[in-house]
Amino acid sequence: MRNYLDFEKEVKSLEDNLEASKNPFDKDGISEVDTKKIQKIQEEINQKLEGLYSNLNSWQKTMVARHEDRPKANFYVNKIVTDFTQLSGDRLFGDDRSIIAGLGLIENKSVLILAQEKGVDLNSRLDRNFGMMKPEGYRKCIRLMKLADRFKIPVVSFIDTPGAYPGIGAEQRGQASAIATSIECCMSLTVPNISVIIGEGGSGGAIALASSNKVIMLEHSIYSVISPEGCASILWRDPSKSLEAAEAMKLTANDLKKFGIVDEVIKEPLGGAHRDNEKIALDVKKTILSNLKTFENLSGEEIYNQRKTKFLQIGRDQGFSGTSHKSDKSLSYSVPTISGLIKDKKVIILGALVLLAFAIILML
Repeated sequence: MRNYLDFEKEVKSLEDNLEASKNPFDKDGISEVDTKKIQKIQEEINQKLEGLYSNLNSWQKTMVARHEDRPKANFYVNKIVTDFTQLSGDRLFGDDRSIIAGLGLIENKSVLILAQEKGVDLNSRLDRNFGMMKPEGYRKCIRLMKLADRFKIPVVSFIDTPGAYPGIGAEQRGQASAIATSIECCMSLTVPNISVIIGEGGSGGAIALASSNKVIMLEHSIYSVISPEGCASILWRDPSKSLEAAEAMKLTANDLKKFGIVDEVIKEPLGGAHRDNEKIALDVKKTILSNLKTFENLSGEEIYNQRKTKFLQIGRDQGFSGTSHKSDKSLSYSVPTISGLIKDKKVIILGALVLLAFAIILML
């Protein structure tokens, strides 16, 4: 049974009508199915979905990213990865079921898979802790990333979590330290690491694995430092202001692409990824392979420099000077110029006044 969001009520009505039209049994027994009517209703559904999903606000996109039917990480692993061998444990405390980790093949390319899994029903969600990782989960990822780095195996992460687990036990076992060390490990790899945000990318729980050469988002996924509800509670002391918070946080894929925080956005099927699982899995696979190909001819140092540069450039028009792959302009960067740093007229006027003040002082 398909689940519907609040703004999809009209779509639900049309699809109920569509199912009724496909049923050959009515009160008079078996009747002929009206194919023209079915086709017309399907066209109406497509038009309605196109209208709705092309004008979603940030809060509605948050709801889509959390949709109950949205494909979870385990689905992508099963569809995209072959010969997958799951690896468990952090060798310190235990195994964290909220993260699926192991080695496998994507089109005969060896990869390390790190996939945050929320679960698909109540029992699996409890077992997976709703995708909220604990310190042992991050330490397991660190252990395996170091292993992948040693054997020159690329790392592919599927991000889908509301955030790191906030429990007392997790804090006692060093949650903050585990997240910080995971970020450091991601940044220091000499093999390419690619992160795909398939649903929620929440807080440090996401960035611990998404400090990558390439950060890719599905069209209706979100990526933020805190949930909209949490932000509304802190700023306005009112969780009902989640819409205002979501709009202010700029957590959607298109906004983050403009800011250079994510590198690529994968367009979802009409009505969201949950309406065509097979297509979105194929698109994600093609995107991963395309990005892995980008790094095939780069050395470990060049891969490391590209990742460092990417994060240094966030919030700047240009990054710091350094070496990168000379033949690929997308992986290069240069020293920022004065003209690049000064764009606001107010800044220019202020700078001129400061220089004038210095000149007057020197004259005196």
